[in-house]
Amino acid sequence: MSHVPVMLKEAVTALDLIAGKRIVDCTFGAGGYSREILKTPDVFLLGLDRDPVVQVEADRLVKTSSPRFSFYQTAFSNLEEVLQQHGWGKIDGIVLDVGVSSMQIDQNLRGFSFMRDGPLDMRMSQSGVSAADVVNQLPERELSWIFKILGEEKRSRRAAEAIGARREIESITSTGQLAQLLEQALGPKKGRIHPATKVFQALRIYVNDELGELSRLLLAAERVLSPSGRLVVVAFHSLEDRLVKNFLRLRSEAPSLGSRHAPVEERSVFQASFELQQRKVMLPSDSEVTENPRSRSARLRWASRTNAPAMSVVPVFAQMADITQLEARS
Repeated sequence: MSHVPVMLKEAVTALDLIAGKRIVDCTFGAGGYSREILKTPDVFLLGLDRDPVVQVEADRLVKTSSPRFSFYQTAFSNLEEVLQQHGWGKIDGIVLDVGVSSMQIDQNLRGFSFMRDGPLDMRMSQSGVSAADVVNQLPERELSWIFKILGEEKRSRRAAEAIGARREIESITSTGQLAQLLEQALGPKKGRIHPATKVFQALRIYVNDELGELSRLLLAAERVLSPSGRLVVVAFHSLEDRLVKNFLRLRSEAPSLGSRHAPVEERSVFQASFELQQRKVMLPSDSEVTENPRSRSARLRWASRTNAPAMSVVPVFAQMADITQLEARS
């Protein structure tokens, strides 16, 4: 299945494009968002992606759209360094489609999917620690934590123990091996949900530090967006969406100031750095889900940057750290 950009119309509309704006597509992928953005005359765009496989498609777009489009192969957490290298200061919009792409899922050699046997890899950048390294080297206790927190797998200990027992006999090196092992340990498929789903999801998030990358990008966005600049995020996993939701809530809503009888000088003055343009999360349309079933879990949130200064990094990380415990209201 070729990559189909999810909620394309909604995401690009939220950017509020007009001539002269500077936009960054932080997850270039197959270039779906980028090509749609470039349809607006005189908009300038940077594409970022850490996956070296997308370079070919990015080069094609550079040839047809330069100097309006440039591409950098890097993680989107390096946004500020890229802007400095490119000679841009403040920008007018950021869009990102968080998570694994259809291109990556459909390539069995990338090891993202239990539906296709291949090397147990899962590295978006094709460098660093692989999923096989994690599965074969981490203690069972740490594996259980990863599966429980990042995969929200209730049977995390059972999955970790099964892996620990198997790797004493042989190394687990393929997606097929791991999927079969998890099916034996956790039980057969129920409905359309394979028993390996949450463990594979957790490994992918861990290997690619996806929540850390997203946290750093959100903080960078606050520093580099111009007043009225738009931050548009499409997420597919509950942890990623919750992280975005709680970041925007912390940056747009004044916290409780305590007793109204406290001296004025003891009350901190809250200056929202983002303004929520739509409080309720946006979901894909029924027609999009029908045409592209992989879009069914997509969640789009977006906000506008105010003219208030960026807030302190430490408080926001302290409040967002335990994302699994934060209230999950939409």
